[in-house]
Amino acid sequence: MQTFQKDNRIVLTLDAGGTNFVFSAMKAGEIIVNPIKKPSNAHDLDKCLTTIVDGFLEVKKSLHEEPVAISFAFPGPADYVNGIIGDLPNLPAFRGGVALGPFLEERFKIPVFINNDGNLFAYGEALAGMLPLINSELKNTGGSKQYKNLIGLTLGTGFGGGLVFNNQLLTGDNSISAEVWLMSNRVNPLYNAEEIVSTRSIIAEYQKESNLKNVDLMPVDIFKIAKGEKEGDKNAAVKAFEFFGRGIGDVIANLITLFDGIVVLG
Repeated sequence: MQTFQKDNRIVLTLDAGGTNFVFSAMKAGEIIVNPIKKPSNAHDLDKCLTTIVDGFLEVKKSLHEEPVAISFAFPGPADYVNGIIGDLPNLPAFRGGVALGPFLEERFKIPVFINNDGNLFAYGEALAGMLPLINSELKNTGGSKQYKNLIGLTLGTGFGGGLVFNNQLLTGDNSISAEVWLMSNRVNPLYNAEEIVSTRSIIAEYQKESNLKNVDLMPVDIFKIAKGEKEGDKNAAVKAFEFFGRGIGDVIANLITLFDGIVVLG
């Protein structure tokens, strides 16, 4: 059993995306409250900070014990060691630099740990997710192979990633390792990978292929159209996901030529 699975201290958590913030709490590696989702207010710093404080307060009220720390993920490069969030493309309110870690430590009087969302996703999958699951299945079937390396890729409003080598998270000298969203992509060499591998790409490609502008659809709607489960331009929907698939396929192909590990999408 992993050490964290024996740790009964409570930690407040936040999954900070460009569209929504999801607040929760964990104990011994398990979520112990119903997650609370709030809009990120990504363009308004005051509203964004208020949302973060209110979200943690709501979770804290539902707990029977005091939390010992706050730990959460942010989308993009930043000075995570010092808790300073800077110019993130999906959260423009923080441009210029905001000392979010110290701000929350002062407000809640407990330590605050912030890291890149792609990094933490990859590290979580390596410690308690897909990597140990695959290794366990291999062992149970008599296989001698055991994996130690993992590439984690996060899909959503933006596109992120993380690398784990021999069970150690690789962050790089400047905390910007595995910023996969900035990779070039042969599907459209004029843009970085995130412009092909993101929710807005699926929506934009559907609009282009269907000649329908300003349609109020999310990727899940376009997926249902492609499956024939929702009314719309099925051919355009299929092409939108084919475009997305070629984009992420190109990223994965490039990554695994440099970093030999299993790939997990989330």
